[in-house]
Amino acid sequence: MEEKPKVVVSSRSRRPDAAAKEFAFTQADVRDGALAEHPDGYAYRQRAWQAYTRATMPVTTDEAWRRTDIHLLPTDKFTFPKVGAYEDLPPVREDLLRPLADGQHGGQILLLPGGSTVELDAELAQKGVIFTDLLTAEREHPELVARMIGRAVNPEEGKFAALAGALAQNGVVLYVPKGLQVEAPLHSILWGPGAFAHVSHLLVLVDEGASVTYIHEAASPDEPGANTMHAGLVEIQVLQGASLKFVELQSWGKHVWNFSHERARVERDAQLDWIFGAIGSRLTKNFSELDLAGQGAQGRMSGFYFTDGSQHLDHDTQQNHLAPNTTSDLLFKGALKGKSRSVWQGMIYVAPGAQKTDGYQANRNLVLDERARADSIPGLEICADDVRCTHGATIGKLEAEPLFYLKSRGIPQVEAEKLVVEGFFDPIFQRIPFEGVRERFQEYIAAKMSE
Repeated sequence: MEEKPKVVVSSRSRRPDAAAKEFAFTQADVRDGALAEHPDGYAYRQRAWQAYTRATMPVTTDEAWRRTDIHLLPTDKFTFPKVGAYEDLPPVREDLLRPLADGQHGGQILLLPGGSTVELDAELAQKGVIFTDLLTAEREHPELVARMIGRAVNPEEGKFAALAGALAQNGVVLYVPKGLQVEAPLHSILWGPGAFAHVSHLLVLVDEGASVTYIHEAASPDEPGANTMHAGLVEIQVLQGASLKFVELQSWGKHVWNFSHERARVERDAQLDWIFGAIGSRLTKNFSELDLAGQGAQGRMSGFYFTDGSQHLDHDTQQNHLAPNTTSDLLFKGALKGKSRSVWQGMIYVAPGAQKTDGYQANRNLVLDERARADSIPGLEICADDVRCTHGATIGKLEAEPLFYLKSRGIPQVEAEKLVVEGFFDPIFQRIPFEGVRERFQEYIAAKMSE
């Protein structure tokens, strides 16, 4: 298979942006909860609500949204699930409950419409690990939540960032104390059936010298004709000398509109290995930023996506080198079928004074159907003079030669195509240290190829 660089230039006439409809949410939907008793937490929610009321709905004349049109988003249809709503909705899929790393869980959280369940190994709890749902954390650890909330993502960064900051109905809070090495991976599942607005907020703080592996999955059944939306925030802090492996898997139903703002801040000599997998949703717009804020900080971002039908996945990534001697490494690979579309736009930013920076980004796309389209836009913004930064993007098709070779060995066409696609994704698989996650990706490939 030969990957050929391709510059995508759109010749389509652009639809004039209609007046965007507002959501029906009101200030009464702002859930202050126990944070109302903590000045910092209360101020965050109120600030987020004010940002939400000021912000306008994004349109395609906004640079970040040029390639993602949400004018069909039925804003007036969305309501929040009531307490206990999950009891009358489809249960969590069994495959989502199985461990994906090392064959065990140190803890598992299920975020459900109108509720949650929490499990945490007693020994980890005794050592000071906090791994619980957002509502419980606000009630039992308000000072910790106030220390984490709004520290990585500013709710004024956009309409959906403000919406999630002000109106989060559920979420996860993970805190790992100084110096603690958590061996058993932690796992959370956001399960979103039903015609609702699911709004989530994940907060992660790995204290100095600590380490942990955390896997978060967001999923729902396919419910044709339903109107479902997810808006979420992910805020991560990896403090001095700490290490975090963070895996995010997204398999929303094909009726779900999915929006998220995510940022990880990595301090001096700390490490982050951030893995993304996306195969679901009707439309996804994801902002993911890596802030290398301390000297010697290292961050790696690995992305897998596979679209079919009329799916639209838009990933906007940013690698910010804010201190000297920092390293970032990004590789996103995607395959497309049907008349689906993917968008990846990436930027490496090197701040003034961030000398000895080493930054890399690459996006590779495999287009399996003439009707599919991949847009790939890498970028560099360098304000220092002693750096090494490289980037690249390719878009290619299945080549006839490797398929002919496999078929000449008696392998059927469908199986041969599947093997070539798996080979295309192998560099991503090699970056994933967990066999269970690799197997999950291979299951996704098999399901997409068989459709």
